[in-house]
Amino acid sequence: MAKRKVLMTGATGYIASQMLPRFRDIYELTLLDVKDTDPSGAKVPGAIIADLSDPDLERYREHFRGIDAVVHLGFHRGRSRSAGAYTTNTYEDERVNVDMAYNVYKVSHEEGIRRVVVASSNHAADWWEPLIHAGQVDGVTPQTYPLSDNFYGWAKATYEHLGFLFACGRFGRKLEMVQIRIGAPRELKLADYGNDRQRYKRDLGAYISPRDLTQLFEKSIECPQIANEWGVPFQIFYGISDNARKFWGIANARRVIGYEPQDDSEVKYWRDIATFLMQEG
Repeated sequence: MAKRKVLMTGATGYIASQMLPRFRDIYELTLLDVKDTDPSGAKVPGAIIADLSDPDLERYREHFRGIDAVVHLGFHRGRSRSAGAYTTNTYEDERVNVDMAYNVYKVSHEEGIRRVVVASSNHAADWWEPLIHAGQVDGVTPQTYPLSDNFYGWAKATYEHLGFLFACGRFGRKLEMVQIRIGAPRELKLADYGNDRQRYKRDLGAYISPRDLTQLFEKSIECPQIANEWGVPFQIFYGISDNARKFWGIANARRVIGYEPQDDSEVKYWRDIATFLMQEG
């Protein structure tokens, strides 16, 4: 059986690095990014340099021809952000990302690609988090209205709204669309938190392991039917593991694509939790 042809944008970045070992085995990949080296400077085999923020689709259309599914991880970091804090990005920073998402959707639609799976973020609805911590809201689901108080979150929510336009047939053919609101796809190191126990608790809830992240994207690509109850092939899934402290809903990912997360930050980091959080008494 022929392998599915998958194009991945942002293919030399950190998120891509977690999925590529598995994806190289099961897909025929086309890898695009603005550079051909990973964050450590090592060459990424097969990476093709392409700037998808360029409005001239003809400069990279050829790479989309004959593709079955697109995984859009491409991201412009911006110049104004503080180190590691995308929520400090400006409108100008994030406008590039919104335009890039539109270009990817448009060329995918025009080339007859069936499905696009997009790296959104839990920040698309991060305005609700202080209310959750204050006990005023129980949690956030994909159906919760996306509200953010920063341009990074605004841009992610805009990816989703743009995607819905393509999925509902606004431009003719329905382009199947999955938006994955990724949580914390990294190792949680106590040294990064100082005495900020609240932020540590939050990230314990948001954590997603590499194997759960890979499974979620793989099943989002492979699931035969993703139409919602109104017949629109559009889904939003939260990208988190099965964490005891999670307050983002993953029930729809379990139901629609059969997501079965294998990891729980409470188990993985129990020693750190015991030494750091138990100090509270």
